[in-house]
Amino acid sequence: MLTLYTFGPAFGLPDPSPFVTKSEVLLKMAGVPYQTKTGNLRRAPKGKLPYIDDDGEIVADSTLIRFHIERKYGFDFDAGLTPAERGAAWAVDKMFEDHFYWIVVRARWCEDENFARGPANFFKAVPAPVRPLVTRMVRKQVSRTLFGQGTSRYSNAELAAIVERGVQSVADLLGDKPYLFGDKPCGADATAFAFVGSALCPLFEMPMRHVIARHANLVAYAERLGRHYYPELAARAA
Repeated sequence: MLTLYTFGPAFGLPDPSPFVTKSEVLLKMAGVPYQTKTGNLRRAPKGKLPYIDDDGEIVADSTLIRFHIERKYGFDFDAGLTPAERGAAWAVDKMFEDHFYWIVVRARWCEDENFARGPANFFKAVPAPVRPLVTRMVRKQVSRTLFGQGTSRYSNAELAAIVERGVQSVADLLGDKPYLFGDKPCGADATAFAFVGSALCPLFEMPMRHVIARHANLVAYAERLGRHYYPELAARAA
């Protein structure tokens, strides 16, 4: 059976990583039988989660996992979409992964209160005498990555304007449809649900959460897909 390596549920989310959630929703969409196991970053092929082991074939990275599902299981996540819609779906997918993601990372890892509520818990397994040192080292590494990527170079006002434009574009695209491109979910919906749901997590104080919350269609979208793909979490939150 295919095994998906994850961090495991946390913060009231299916997984603290939207990339893991995306991958699991893709497996659910495609109807591929799978099990989950807690992964180890040091053993992960790319040093990140998720990755899958599909009868000995190791595939790391959520996008490559999607390609694997399409190739091996013959599932077309964008069936029924026009060529233009397929292009737009891929663009939306990458906007979340290469743009929204870093804004969430900055809020969770670089703001002390958010860090204490969330990512600090990842270090509980580190022996107490070295835990502060390891924590500082990892936070500095994340900060350097954000600076190199560019997100941490924005002022708060600049970032707020960018967030407003990005969230508005997704809300406008969704409109009053149940899914991004109509009555059936596509590959981009797995990504959008994972990232919108992650940003709405009430544990963290971040501008993106409040911006998304002002769009009733996005909130309803995240709740609807959450009930469908993770009914056990939705019932627990009710």
